[in-house]
Amino acid sequence: MNTRLKAILWVTFAVLLAMPGHAQPEATAGGQVTVTAPHDGLRLLLPPEIYSVVGHEMNIYFDNVMLVPSLDNYLVAVRCNVGRQQQHRWTYVPKAEEIGSHNLKLQLYDLSANLLAEAETVVHVVPADAGAGREMSLLAVGDSLTANGHYPAELVSLCRSVENPQLRMIGTRSGPAEGAMHEGYGGWTWRAFATRWLEERPDQANSPFMRLEEGKPILDFWTYCAAQNNGAGPDFITVLLGCNDVFSATDENIEEVIDELFGHASTLLAEFHRVRPDTQIGVLLLVPPAASQDAFGASYGCRQPRWQYRRNQHRLVERQLEQFGEREAENIFIVPALGNLDCANNYPARSEPANARNQQTVLRQNNGVHPSPEGYHQIADSIYCWLKYRLSQ
Repeated sequence: MNTRLKAILWVTFAVLLAMPGHAQPEATAGGQVTVTAPHDGLRLLLPPEIYSVVGHEMNIYFDNVMLVPSLDNYLVAVRCNVGRQQQHRWTYVPKAEEIGSHNLKLQLYDLSANLLAEAETVVHVVPADAGAGREMSLLAVGDSLTANGHYPAELVSLCRSVENPQLRMIGTRSGPAEGAMHEGYGGWTWRAFATRWLEERPDQANSPFMRLEEGKPILDFWTYCAAQNNGAGPDFITVLLGCNDVFSATDENIEEVIDELFGHASTLLAEFHRVRPDTQIGVLLLVPPAASQDAFGASYGCRQPRWQYRRNQHRLVERQLEQFGEREAENIFIVPALGNLDCANNYPARSEPANARNQQTVLRQNNGVHPSPEGYHQIADSIYCWLKYRLSQ
């Protein structure tokens, strides 16, 4: 069992494992978690590495990395020699003199200041001109979080200056900006990209990575690259999937749902690397939903409460860390997008009457899982910083 899996298990089963008198594991590397006291429902995680670029903001929003009933019931401390701890986040705009790697420890206390859990990561800072002038191609794969094209368009925008690589995005779908190509499809899953072929529904899209051979659909990324990238595999592929895979899961079946997800993920990633083994694949940790139940009520009525989806999303991230961590030698990487998204302020919201008898207006979030453009830009920031880090190596 690898160290990251051990760390996840310590948090997931804190009530069982963190009993008085039992020795606790020590946090010795990025992404590891130490549970120091029993506490019902406490699940804390950090990605093993966080990437940042000089002059570009990076954040860890505490509520995104802690699965607790309410963060108001806890005290948080960040131990790091860079950045600032604010009420709801650690935030950091690196300076040139801070280029390098910095250890960060996130600690969670009860209201009596008893340490409950802590997690560690490494913050990498690269120069503003990392990868300047390098030509690179990138394929962005995803569901509706990609389909609207906001973060692909922002990636194109971020790479326009002379300090940045020359980015060429490939895909059959276009975003709201010139060159923001992608493969994003609303409602899609890992399974859809690996298997979807609907001859009986020509009005519905088939997987762009599949084709017919002797009347049978097969997964064939080579043919896709021949049509979209001059016969070559991309330099980089990012994948933001999982929302639709786990959305309707319950605590009773979430493990089976994720097992199936990873089966299709393994098939798809292997096919990408069959075409070009040195393509660097960045799997984005699934970002959390909007901060308020109001958003889920607006989007889904009573069909799915926010707390259940948040549990599903958090469990998927725990297992993504296990499944895709420590695979850099295979050119598979984790893109730590989940911590950098402001789920309280960067999801759509609208003013509406407090109730039918009171016309005083209140601001309510009104989309459960799709951020506002500003939120998508934060997702783009996470990908951009990862790309710049990889290009600096």
